[in-house]
Amino acid sequence: MARLADYFVLVAFGPHPRGSGEGQGQILQRFPEKDWEDNPFPQGIELFCQPSGWQLCAERNPPTFFVAVLTDINSERHYCACLTFWEPAEPAQDAVCAEDAAGSEELAEEGVPMRLSPTSPSPPGQLFAPKTLVLVSRLDHTEVFRNSLGLIYTVHVEGLSVSLESVIGNLLTCTIPLAGGSQRTISLGAGDRQVIQTPLTDSLPVSCCSVALLFRQLGITNVLSLFCAALTEHKILFLSRSYQRLADACRGLLALLFPLRYSFTYVPILPAQLLEVLSTPTPFIIGVNAAFQAETQELLDVIIADLDGGTVTVPECVHIPPLPEPLQSQTHSVLSMVLDPELELADLAFPPPVTSSSSLKMQDKELRAVFLRLFAQLLQGYRWCLHIVRIHPEPVIRFHKAAFLGQRGLVEDDFLMKVLEGMAFAGFVSERGVPYRSTDLFDELVAREVARMRADENYPQRVLRHVRELAEQLYKNENPYPAVTMHKVQRPMESSHLRRALRPFPRLDEGTVQWIVDQAAAKMQGAPPAVRAERRTTVPSGPPMTAILERSSGLHANSARRLEVVRNCISYVFEGKMLEAKKLLPAVLRALKGRAARRCLTQELHLHVQQNRAVLDHQQFDFVVRMMNCCLQDCTSMDEHGVAAALLPLVTAFCRKLSPGVTQFAYSCVQEHVVWSTPQFWEAMFYGDVQTHIRALYLEPTEDHAPSQEVGEALPRDEERSALDVASEQRRLWPMLSREKQQELVQKEESTVFSQAIHYANRMSYLLLPLDSSKSRLLRDRAGLGDLESASNSLVTNSMAGSMAGSYDTESGFEDAEISDVAGAVVRFINRFVDKVCTESGVTSDHLKGLHVMVPDIVQMHIETLEAVHRESKRLPPIQKPKLLRPRLLPGEECVLDGLRVSLLPDGREAGAGGGVGGPALLPAEGAVFLTTYRVIFTGMPADPLVGEQVVARSFPVAALTKEKRISVQTHVDQLLQDGLQLRSCTFQLLKMAFDEEVGSDSAELFRKQLHKLRYPPDVRGTFAFTGGSAHTPGRPARATKDKGPSLRALSRNLVKNAKKTIGRQYVTRKKYNPPHWEHRSQPPPEDQDDEISVSDELEPSTLTPTSALKPSDRMTMSSLVERACCRDYQRLGLGTLSSSLSRAKSEPFRVSPVNRMYAICRSYPGLLIVPQSIQDNALQRVSRCYRQNRFPVVCWRSGRSRAVLLRSGGLHGKGVVGLFKAQNAPSPGQSQADSSSLEQEQYLQAVVSSMPRYADASGRNTLSGFSSAQLGSHGKWGSIRASGRSGSGISVDVGSRLAGRDVLGPPQPNGAPPDPGFLRPQRAALYIIGDKAQFKGVRPDPLQQWELVPIEVFEVRQVKASFKKLLKACVPGCPAAEPGPASYLRSLEDSEWLSQIHKLLQVSVLVVELLDSGSSVLVSLEDGWDITTQVVSLVQLLSDPFYRTLEGFRLLVEKEWLSFGHRFSHRGAHTLAGQSSGFTPIFLQFLDCVHQVHLQFPMEFEFSQFYLKFLSYHHVSRRFRTFLLDSDYERIELGLLYEEKGERRGPQACRSVWEYVDRLSKKTPVFYNYMYAPEDTEVLRPYSNVSNLKVWDFYTEETLAEGPPYDWELAQGPPEPPEEERPDGGAPQSRRRVVWPCYDSRPRAQPDAISRLLEELQRLETELGRPPERWKDTWDRVKAAQRLEGRPDGRGLPGSLLVSSVPHHRRSLGVYLQEGPVGSTLSLSLDSDQSSGSTASGSRQAARRSTSTLYSQFQTAESENRSYEGTLYKKGAFMKPWKARWFVLDKTKHQLRYYDHRVDTECKGVIDLAEVESVAPGTPTMGAPKTVDEKAFFDVKTTRRVYNFCAQDVPSAQQWVDRIQSCLSDA
Repeated sequence: MARLADYFVLVAFGPHPRGSGEGQGQILQRFPEKDWEDNPFPQGIELFCQPSGWQLCAERNPPTFFVAVLTDINSERHYCACLTFWEPAEPAQDAVCAEDAAGSEELAEEGVPMRLSPTSPSPPGQLFAPKTLVLVSRLDHTEVFRNSLGLIYTVHVEGLSVSLESVIGNLLTCTIPLAGGSQRTISLGAGDRQVIQTPLTDSLPVSCCSVALLFRQLGITNVLSLFCAALTEHKILFLSRSYQRLADACRGLLALLFPLRYSFTYVPILPAQLLEVLSTPTPFIIGVNAAFQAETQELLDVIIADLDGGTVTVPECVHIPPLPEPLQSQTHSVLSMVLDPELELADLAFPPPVTSSSSLKMQDKELRAVFLRLFAQLLQGYRWCLHIVRIHPEPVIRFHKAAFLGQRGLVEDDFLMKVLEGMAFAGFVSERGVPYRSTDLFDELVAREVARMRADENYPQRVLRHVRELAEQLYKNENPYPAVTMHKVQRPMESSHLRRALRPFPRLDEGTVQWIVDQAAAKMQGAPPAVRAERRTTVPSGPPMTAILERSSGLHANSARRLEVVRNCISYVFEGKMLEAKKLLPAVLRALKGRAARRCLTQELHLHVQQNRAVLDHQQFDFVVRMMNCCLQDCTSMDEHGVAAALLPLVTAFCRKLSPGVTQFAYSCVQEHVVWSTPQFWEAMFYGDVQTHIRALYLEPTEDHAPSQEVGEALPRDEERSALDVASEQRRLWPMLSREKQQELVQKEESTVFSQAIHYANRMSYLLLPLDSSKSRLLRDRAGLGDLESASNSLVTNSMAGSMAGSYDTESGFEDAEISDVAGAVVRFINRFVDKVCTESGVTSDHLKGLHVMVPDIVQMHIETLEAVHRESKRLPPIQKPKLLRPRLLPGEECVLDGLRVSLLPDGREAGAGGGVGGPALLPAEGAVFLTTYRVIFTGMPADPLVGEQVVARSFPVAALTKEKRISVQTHVDQLLQDGLQLRSCTFQLLKMAFDEEVGSDSAELFRKQLHKLRYPPDVRGTFAFTGGSAHTPGRPARATKDKGPSLRALSRNLVKNAKKTIGRQYVTRKKYNPPHWEHRSQPPPEDQDDEISVSDELEPSTLTPTSALKPSDRMTMSSLVERACCRDYQRLGLGTLSSSLSRAKSEPFRVSPVNRMYAICRSYPGLLIVPQSIQDNALQRVSRCYRQNRFPVVCWRSGRSRAVLLRSGGLHGKGVVGLFKAQNAPSPGQSQADSSSLEQEQYLQAVVSSMPRYADASGRNTLSGFSSAQLGSHGKWGSIRASGRSGSGISVDVGSRLAGRDVLGPPQPNGAPPDPGFLRPQRAALYIIGDKAQFKGVRPDPLQQWELVPIEVFEVRQVKASFKKLLKACVPGCPAAEPGPASYLRSLEDSEWLSQIHKLLQVSVLVVELLDSGSSVLVSLEDGWDITTQVVSLVQLLSDPFYRTLEGFRLLVEKEWLSFGHRFSHRGAHTLAGQSSGFTPIFLQFLDCVHQVHLQFPMEFEFSQFYLKFLSYHHVSRRFRTFLLDSDYERIELGLLYEEKGERRGPQACRSVWEYVDRLSKKTPVFYNYMYAPEDTEVLRPYSNVSNLKVWDFYTEETLAEGPPYDWELAQGPPEPPEEERPDGGAPQSRRRVVWPCYDSRPRAQPDAISRLLEELQRLETELGRPPERWKDTWDRVKAAQRLEGRPDGRGLPGSLLVSSVPHHRRSLGVYLQEGPVGSTLSLSLDSDQSSGSTASGSRQAARRSTSTLYSQFQTAESENRSYEGTLYKKGAFMKPWKARWFVLDKTKHQLRYYDHRVDTECKGVIDLAEVESVAPGTPTMGAPKTVDEKAFFDVKTTRRVYNFCAQDVPSAQQWVDRIQSCLSDA
């Protein structure tokens, strides 16, 4: 029996000590006055019974009732039912206040805060004070409390004839039964009757209607989020104006959480004085009156539920994890079915008659049933994850969280993870984990109904039926006797509280009440103590758990086939069939990604362990360890699938003998996994093992068989009994055992736990101590054993562990510091573990101390064992690693670092991995990386044995490295984390490597340092182009050898010296760029200087023009300058030669000026420049100052047809030009000088305009006045370039319309081609200046239309750099794409904006081509004049002039525009240490890409092939050749490079120049030649430039893994194909067919184009016939000529081919590619190259149209003009030497017979002077002569020195030779 009410209290209003108007609660009386022993009086009642504060009121309010909940220090809840009514506040009340003042003071001392909400002072008139009746109880019977207090109030108000004392006495003495489901009728002695029912099961909460009300107020979604928030320990605050609603809402939320109990702060009604409680850091559920809403605004982490408004506000910083799907959606839909049953019927055509919805009480139970089902589904099978650690004296139970999450498939689920880690769940385990206890509805549901719930999932009606059944049970629990519940309680009459003459509540007589209480107490003493009889049973475990949602794991859905592979592989390993196992291993490693395969592996390995030990040989051991590592690598630190747990016994079982007495176990090879350093894993393992042993402990004595050999291998009939069943049985028997027996069992259990703790200390030391204890890798790499104090989820303090570990560590006394830090960390880790598990499982403190002493010794012993193992394992023969393949090197290339063993990992290029194009995966490959002076090279073999013996090679020039970053990677096989390196190059190669474990970190670091050193040499002399093949160390300039005579090198030094002196006097302020070796000298040059020529600032025309002033050395300089490419080109274009310019032929509009020959005016320009004839050299100096970098406008090309010229310059300076000159610190900057400069610039541009033939007449007028005045006016600040980069079009609309003459006649074609050429108006401008938009702000157009400004928007260099970076990432990603397929590649390609930049360049170039073609000249004046200007100018010339589309012309174009005009190759390529910060900017590559785009559209217009462009793209960054090294001709001269190519050739030397290399290679192979070359005479190319017309260059994407990049031709030659020979065993000849993998082989090499194939065939046949092979070019030209002749007699003229040159532009751009495949019959299509070569024309046109054979004249041998007769003869060598075939040439002119090794040979091997010949006679064959030749084909030539024996191929040719030689002799 239990008391219904513990205390009755009367609380009244008392004035506040510190003020009027506010008050405080005062306890007037309380009964009983003494505290009950079992239940002290709760503090703070006077706060809680008026939560909003004690205040007087102006009117009498009706009485109110609510129940507050107080929680005491023992977490017991006290329910305070408060009934408040108002009485007039009379002065007489003060007396009462005075009486009780003492009481309130005591309270104040106890520290209960008494703050009241302030009110305005009360008006005069009657005021009313509150008075509260409070009933305090530990039972929650709200209705009974309401009735009882109501009765007391009624007795007082209605003045019933019952004494209040007896009613209160009866209330306090009323008892109700404890037993579940009983009922009791009580009466308080005032003619009342109440029936109290107790719920059937205590554990189920009683909710009345509170849950239904909560849903009604907040709605489904809000309540669900509050539910999740409460479970995941968030702070929840309810707001409402009604206290009873707050209490109900809190009670309802708690009822939903069942079976979990809320264990944090729970205050359904919080008084105003205690609002600061809301800022507590712990979770809570609190209700507060809505009046205080404002004060809750600043709470940042509190979820606020407004019951009156129906809203839930979640702060931004709070994340409430939702229920796992599909439970979230299922719960939501079931709740809506319960709350809104009409929803399902709303759409029916014939809705059924309205069914009555269930009552609120019933609905409440249905809602609770839904949540009960939810918990049953969430926690289904939880009992299978309980570990019973101790049974006696009290059960100790732990929950295996990881296993539960793993088996439910919810490892990633945030919600369940947080619930399981929460306090509520910990309470759930300790309360419900107990195996023998009374059960309730939840236990039944989770054990019996799970299968039904799963089956019903898809049937809403069945679910609803189940919910209703559960609701019935919940309802029955609360109302066991529904029929009898009849209450009879008097109530006051309506509005009784408003009566005037209400007397105040009387003071009660304490004695009377106390007497009634004492009487009852005396009666109770005689009664037996109330013990609640519990029906305890074994709690059912229910079915084993299943995943909440069956997810098929996609890729690794473990089919039986996969498991079969695993089983087979293991059986092969143990049967010793290693080759078979090796074949299966990759498949097994792939299969082990799946969970089932991992489980299968552990089961299979278990079968091969006998008596806890399995000794393997070395190979078997390696295989087993590899598979274990693969299994463990996917384990998280939680090991939720139990894989690590299953492997733990195995790693201590498998071993191999290293030497007698030394055994290595598998654990020493599988330590690198995070799971071993996770305390939670070890705890779960430990508890699992303890449970097994304790179960065995109780099973053994009951059976009669011998103790089982292996734990857990008890007889089958025991197998069914789980540990929980055993524990339950033991708990049932416990009370019946004798005291001694109980002690014995407790001791047995304790020692079982203790022995397991020792076992685990050993196990942990096995897996935590590394094999090589000198490497403290563990401390560095693991989840840090140092930080594990915090990692453990223990609630046990670590103080003991700390003190123990401290004391014993010092005793163990390790000498070696390094060892001790590993050992110390391990000892601390094990000690913490031991402390935690032993304290939790009740090990005695003596045992625990013993353990702490033992641990350091265990660790030390194990370290000593490991030392022997480590020593022996080093002696093992290493695993056969693949042999390192040495790469082939270029001549002069030296290895800097020999091969470091690495594996090359797959990156995002599908082709590299074989993925995108089929074929086995070539990567990862195992091999080595080599660093040479020129390249980084990887060579190796694929790791996948199915690929076969293919060699994988990948390399790039060191100079091309753009990014290097360290990575850590998991290796393919052993799955260990290893250091790696990722190198990315601008030749679109990526090396992603993992260093082998044999490569120490110092070797890897050395590799990085050396790579860096080679990538950024301090000086350009340190690059491979300079050091290759020479011995001097990089970085130190080679000592100059003394040359006799004024050699070119000395001359160039001289020239530079003078240039420096001259420059020293220039005072030019440079903005950005200072070339190296710049010296500022202010003093005038000394008098005795070597060279009299100087470019002075004064006007001295005499020193510049006449040739007399040039000394001989300078004439040499001039001649070498004249030999430069630009001069040759100027001559070709008819722009004049140096000699004609010096003699000033006035007829020519332009002249070649040597003004810059000392590089004094402009550092980055060539020595000779084309300027208008009328401009004096000395004026150029000042003109140059107006332009950036002094790059003033010079002519670089003239159209042969329209005579328009193309000029280039840097942009104008950022300042207004006048301002610029004023800022100059020239010696005497007079105003006149500034004026003259600007005037000269004006004249200069005027001279350009007037130099064009049709504008010469205008030279009198100053047509540029508009330009100059605008430019020099106040607006004339020509800003630097600002490019938008993203702007759609390069040319603004108004420019377009101006160009088209204000009205566009022909609209541009839709595909981006420009409008028809005829669109320009006849009166177009003479000169168009293309500049940056920013320069031309505020410039007025010229009214005379003589010139026109074309402002365009260009991109900046940094945008090119950024764009290239993105392009590189798109084409060579570092890792496989997240979403495979072309979409992500195309997206990243678009993001790079590379193609839109190419579109812009082509668009601007085509615009310029149009202008030039229409006869206007164009000046391109962009940025500094060396990047985008160069790109545009070069493209324009290429599109306009067919000569530049030949091999020779393209070379000239690059040499002239890029090299001579100073594109900064070294700076843009970051070739030296100085350029490292600026990074790589591919300006030249972008230009080559543009050429490639044009080449694709016009395949017949280019003599060179696409390969040529790729070759240049590769080598302009490779630093193999010196051609693309420095930033200007000036720098090249300074290093003595410029004329070396011409002058100094010492014997056969490696090519220093890329052009020389191209020439040499072209003689051997037609790889640079385009067979489709069939140019049209006057073709000006106008390519489409829209992005849709552009293609991504395959140079960026293709890769050949067979041999690396094919651009170093000597290295790229694959092995020769073996001829088809009969095999020695007489079998059929082997086929020469071979498989070509697109991702591996070079397709053009494996399957060359038809023509290359035929040329090769010819060469082979010639060799077979014994004839020296001809040059391919001669053969090609001969075939073409024959083809042309054949075409004519037919009458049809030309062969009807696709490639005839009359096809219009857009058709021609679709020419046939012969490269696509071996085409036999279409050979004729490409051979009709130039039908028009017969026609003649003048000047440059003829030059541009020369036949291809003359273009190749440089490939003819030098002596071709002196050959009278030539052919092959066999010649007998000198004494004892054999006969050899030689190529003989009879030369009448030089009167000699020369011989060569073969026809192509240029070096003569010997000469027979005909003057010495005495006779020519028939000869006889001697020994060793050719067998097949007729005897008459031999003849002898006798000279004065010796007799030469010859043999011709046949008799006629022998006769011919004899006749020719005779005739030469007779002619002489």
